[in-house]
Amino acid sequence: MASLALSTPAWADLRVTFTEGAPKDRFTLLNTGACALEDATVVLDLSPSKGGLIFDVTAQGAGVQVFQPFEVVSGQEALTNAPQVQDGQSALTLDIRSLAPNAAIAFTIDVDDTIGQREITVTGSEIDGATVSYSQGGQTLSAPFTGSAVAEVALSGCLS
Repeated sequence: MASLALSTPAWADLRVTFTEGAPKDRFTLLNTGACALEDATVVLDLSPSKGGLIFDVTAQGAGVQVFQPFEVVSGQEALTNAPQVQDGQSALTLDIRSLAPNAAIAFTIDVDDTIGQREITVTGSEIDGATVSYSQGGQTLSAPFTGSAVAEVALSGCLS
């Protein structure tokens, strides 16, 4: 008697975490799913954040005091290229070549608020409302950052 093997769906998810640091803030994108993320685009949009957040990457411009340029600290091989981030912009785009399950991309940059009392320090509540959008194959899924400075995008299934 022949047995029938069925593929079972595996799920993909993307968790993005913001960590306030001095002098560098850190974003970590972690593939928490069971399949690789391939040929995708991730957009981090700070404009809807409660703190009116921006990227501060030069000594002149919209940011205050300390600045830090965009720098990939792990997962460089997963990206097709590093984005060019302009001082004062509120969104950046990462083009992902391939990100394996449980693999991460982490980068540092300076994030400043434009509304609060302490512009150089960003709390989780200030990033609340910022969004992460994941696009692949004509489909885009988004999720907001919560007050705990985490955004989780539930992606569609893939076959393992």
